[in-house]
Amino acid sequence: MKKGFLSWFIFILLSLIWGSSFILMKGGLQHLTAYQVAALRIVFSGMVLLPSAITAFRCVPVQKIGVIFMSGLLGSLLPAFLFCIAEERIDSALTGTLNSLTPIFVIITGALFFKSKSSSNKKLGIGIAISGSVLLLLSKGQLQGDLNLFYVSLVVLATILYGYNVNMVHRQLHDIGSLRIAAVALTMNAVPAFFILMYTGYFKLYLSGSGVLGSTIYAALLGIFGTAIASVIFYMLVKRAGAVFASMVTYGIPVIANIWGYWYGEEVGWKQVLCLLLILSGVYVANRTLYEKD
Repeated sequence: MKKGFLSWFIFILLSLIWGSSFILMKGGLQHLTAYQVAALRIVFSGMVLLPSAITAFRCVPVQKIGVIFMSGLLGSLLPAFLFCIAEERIDSALTGTLNSLTPIFVIITGALFFKSKSSSNKKLGIGIAISGSVLLLLSKGQLQGDLNLFYVSLVVLATILYGYNVNMVHRQLHDIGSLRIAAVALTMNAVPAFFILMYTGYFKLYLSGSGVLGSTIYAALLGIFGTAIASVIFYMLVKRAGAVFASMVTYGIPVIANIWGYWYGEEVGWKQVLCLLLILSGVYVANRTLYEKD
């Protein structure tokens, strides 16, 4: 019972943090480019976790360093850029909804690369939740001409990377502490992010300007909360409750993303609310099976 309560608490907390990330990206993009916002996000996350990384490097087996770096690359660095580029043309609520595709790719990549199996009830729960996500997308009325499918595909690609990373962490890094994984992964990936930031000319900008400074603060919040802190507790959830349940945190994200979207004037009505309820019912079905089986 305690295990179930803690897993749900982490689920809700991650939904709040990551669900708010999409509107923070919009704030960052007001005066910075997508590449600058994404790079700043990873750099700030690496800075926050640097003290922990220094200690963690001494404890992590050398043969695991490469896997941890790949976890940071697939689970943080590349998705950060993909999401920011996509949000140049897609609203934050819609991006948060598309993020719900992650559990589908957890199952697919798990079957293709990790030989994992999923029960029929888990698949049913995911099917229900994904149906809600698709209906939510359709209800927003943005599939007729004005929605750029290329930018949608970037979000889908990010969810594929998330799906593979969830399985990789669950299978190959289960014996390493969550804080150590996040600290080493993000600190290492902050290095290429820093060079990308230099290449974009960010350090030549007038940071004292209110616009640039404000967008930098948004990016800093993304890095500190949406990446550094959230990554630590996400790795905890993967190891505690398993890959499929951990990936289902993405079903809570659209709820928060759409609340923020409504607050800032994006299209969110009763149809979207009903679709979100359908998504959460899918989470319940799949999670109930998880506790019965695991």
